[in-house]
Amino acid sequence: MYQLTLTTHKIVVLLFLLIYLVKTILLLANKKEQLSKFTKIFKVPEMVISFLFLATGLFMLTQGAALKTLMTIKLVAVLASIPLAIIGFKKSNKALAFVALVLIIGAYGLAEVRKKKLETPANNPGELTNGQTIYTQLCVRCHGEDGKAELMGASNLSLSQMDDAAISEIIINGKNTMPKFGDQLNKEQLASVVQHIKTLRK
Repeated sequence: MYQLTLTTHKIVVLLFLLIYLVKTILLLANKKEQLSKFTKIFKVPEMVISFLFLATGLFMLTQGAALKTLMTIKLVAVLASIPLAIIGFKKSNKALAFVALVLIIGAYGLAEVRKKKLETPANNPGELTNGQTIYTQLCVRCHGEDGKAELMGASNLSLSQMDDAAISEIIINGKNTMPKFGDQLNKEQLASVVQHIKTLRK
């Protein structure tokens, strides 16, 4: 469900950006007639895209961890851009429309930065060999201490019936939204994490 929502969100965000980019360019270029036609043609699709943009974004927010600085700034940027865009295009105010577009693009950029941060572990496991410690550093933010958090599309580890090889495969190569950790863990570390994950089962 999370993966489908994430894919949908990415598509509608790009469509949302494209629509506002075209509208802003037309407004800044004083192409009022073309802007009016474009707005009329894309009125319903824009409403649908805007709804999906907000709905999928809110859903993913409920599946994520507590708000961090980047996420808070992104939300503020998106929420601020909406009224600015509405007023800007309604009153043909180029400055407001341009600021709204900048905020939307900025929010998209912050989302990409946050994605990179999620793909990078908070700490390098280094020479640690304790499976629980490594799990805390690399896995807790999505799976939770007890393996049941299911944040960011993570599976419930307490219900897993996979064998050691299957668990290792996912840790090494990643799966869906989960990044790969094969290049960060040696064989001993990998084995210790696998054993800790198995202790989380009911």
